[in-house]
Amino acid sequence: MSHPLTKKDFVSDQEVKWCPGCGDYAILAAIQKTMPELGVPKEDIVFISGIGCSSRFPYYMNTYGFHTIHGRAPALATGLAISRPELSIWVVTGDGDGLSIGGNHLIHAMRRNLNLNILLFNNQTYGLTKGQYSPTSRKKTVSKSTPFGSIDEPFNPVQVALGAGATFVARTYDKDQKHMSEVFRRAHEHRGCSFVEIYQNCVIFNDAVFEGTIGKDVRSDNVVYLENGKPLVYGKTGHRGLAVEDFEMKTLDLPEGETTGAFVHREDIPSPAYATMLGSLRNPEFPEPMGVFRAVEGPVYEDELERQNQEIIATRGEGDLETLLASGDTWVIG
Repeated sequence: MSHPLTKKDFVSDQEVKWCPGCGDYAILAAIQKTMPELGVPKEDIVFISGIGCSSRFPYYMNTYGFHTIHGRAPALATGLAISRPELSIWVVTGDGDGLSIGGNHLIHAMRRNLNLNILLFNNQTYGLTKGQYSPTSRKKTVSKSTPFGSIDEPFNPVQVALGAGATFVARTYDKDQKHMSEVFRRAHEHRGCSFVEIYQNCVIFNDAVFEGTIGKDVRSDNVVYLENGKPLVYGKTGHRGLAVEDFEMKTLDLPEGETTGAFVHREDIPSPAYATMLGSLRNPEFPEPMGVFRAVEGPVYEDELERQNQEIIATRGEGDLETLLASGDTWVIG
């Protein structure tokens, strides 16, 4: 009888080669801790990555995996999901890999609602290529490629996912092991495309970029945790809240011990409009949401493809590859 899996079973024999202090270590530890809790055999788990610091992830997981090419992890994952729909497939990407060269692949994986778990590590920089600005870098970011400050409006990963129709959208951060594990578990349990943005610190090229939001001393005032069916309250004593007024989010002061007036979070609202409003919130004007923005059911691509295949087989037969190749107009090259 096989022994129950533990975190150690998911630790590979490869030397971890991230910079000391990198937030990727914390994310890796959270994933390795969470995997045994999912009840999935190691042989049925696959990690697929593109190019970037985060994309070394498959080497450090004692599971099957692919380290693919820049931005194309969702494309490889799509092929695997279609051919082996019983697998638990995890796509690991970064803000550059996933939202720049890989942006088209990413949005179509979410649009199709493939049964994938997409983890996007967002450190607002290109770490592997030494500190250029990325699609999520804040306006006026000074970097090696923007010495006078970026003039670009940054992408908001949560809003990109919601706009593409992802049926599960969440955000977490590298400083909270418990929160990461809970979000990863929820992503796995969701059938369909799960998208998780992870605030991740690049200690070398963009150190402390999120510290003003998730730093230990300011977190309670600058983060609102999303819990389905519970009011949107935050602050050290829960004295602040969020309300929806005139189709916009508003902050409000709450009497001690009261939540009246605070909007009650609903992750299962069919329309993405409310989740999109939440996704737009940015510190310092608002607290930044952490947790599940949206979790709804939708047709899963693999299921629809199998249904279509069975309908065609029922009406036209199994088919034959040799017959197909020799059909229609053919010619011989002498």
